Amino acid sequence: MSDEKQNSVGKVGWVDLTVPDADKIRDFYKEVIGWTSEGLDMQDGDENYQDYVMSNESGEGVAGICHLRGANADLPPMWLMYVPVADVHASVEKCLALGGEVLKRQLREDGSLYYAIIKDPAGAVMALTSTG
Repeated sequence: MSDEKQNSVGKVGWVDLTVPDADKIRDFYKEVIGWTSEGLDMQDGDENYQDYVMSNESGEGVAGICHLRGANADLPPMWLMYVPVADVHASVEKCLALGGEVLKRQLREDGSLYYAIIKDPAGAVMALTSTG
């Protein structure tokens, strides 16, 4: 594992908010926080649409605001943080062994685990992501 990837393990890597009306909520956070937005092309079957990368004053992408469709169709409307781990599969197994739940697994085209949304024993939800 490269030093950059190793240094990212355990740090919050990204946050997304998935909602039915992403345009409205994008505009809400643009006004409330002062974020700017850039469209991110998405596809759900034959339908193309845009989710949004929200950026701070420096132009750094800090969050995503996503439509409740496609791969996100079953996510609750909450800020979901993504935390890189060294081995998503191993972390999922530890989650289960310690009384947590796996709410969703997202696979790569090659079948390997890309990320998993887990719920801890207290009910809090987060996503574990691959560093690669």
